[in-house]
Amino acid sequence: MTPRNTARLAQALILAAFFGLAVLLATTTAEHLAQRGIRSGFDFLLEPAGFALGESLLPFEPEDTTLRAFAAGLANTLRVALPGVALALAVGILTGFARMGDNPLVRGLASAAIDVFRNVPLLLQLLAWYFILTDLLPAADAALRLGPGVYLSKSGLALPWWGEQGFEPPEIAGFGIEGGARLTPEYLAMLLGLVLYSAAYIAETLRAAVEALPPGQRLAALAMGMTPRQAFLLVLLPQAWRAALPPVTSQLLNLFKNASLAVAIGYPDLVSVAGTSLNQTGRAIECLTIVIAVYLLLSLAAAAVSHRLEARSLRSAQR
Repeated sequence: MTPRNTARLAQALILAAFFGLAVLLATTTAEHLAQRGIRSGFDFLLEPAGFALGESLLPFEPEDTTLRAFAAGLANTLRVALPGVALALAVGILTGFARMGDNPLVRGLASAAIDVFRNVPLLLQLLAWYFILTDLLPAADAALRLGPGVYLSKSGLALPWWGEQGFEPPEIAGFGIEGGARLTPEYLAMLLGLVLYSAAYIAETLRAAVEALPPGQRLAALAMGMTPRQAFLLVLLPQAWRAALPPVTSQLLNLFKNASLAVAIGYPDLVSVAGTSLNQTGRAIECLTIVIAVYLLLSLAAAAVSHRLEARSLRSAQR
């Protein structure tokens, strides 16, 4: 038997042992639960959920199935994680550029921001943002006007949006704000916390990658008449990006997983829905299994995208 076939056989045996152990564990657990008169299984997913969600991208009512509740929770998770990835990448690049800038004030502010957001636990940052948005901002009837049709208050951020009668800007009416679209304080706190926390790590990663380049790269770009901004974006960043891509994508993957902390501030994400369903049905193992499986699939999908980007970057460098 060739070494390759031996390796494949060993892998097959390990995989079979893993699945056998999983089946044995599931069977034993089901038998113990049945002996104690505890219901088990995923049939509860087709029963009415019996609870409401504070906000949901996917329309959801208490009469809908628990499966739809999990789908709504997943939609809420993606609603904050996907924009968070794009914003964290943009803010991280800008902060990294500022961190290496020639202006001492800008460089110092960027360094301070990176140190603060990297060294304060994310959970504390989420709680701090939630406190700022819900306690320190004015009420809806005295909302801060940030621009035409844009209001910020304890009720969240109100924005112009398309309605039944066309493009509708929000307006202060009575004790609240009517019209337009609204981003809740819970959503804003999650988005701000995830973006700033992840951006700080991305900025530091890019800084390290840029500073690892030969110093003559920047000096040559400046000697050719480029501004520091042009030298960073056109010369240094493309080269540093190839080295920084693996840790940056790993940090963006962490952003997806860190979104599970939303339950701490009341944002109805997948983990929050699972916790409520667990309390309603008592199906702890099933609810946890669903959450683990979903986050595992999200992580594998993100890892596949990351590997594809790394392979493309490597091919580009070899040309």
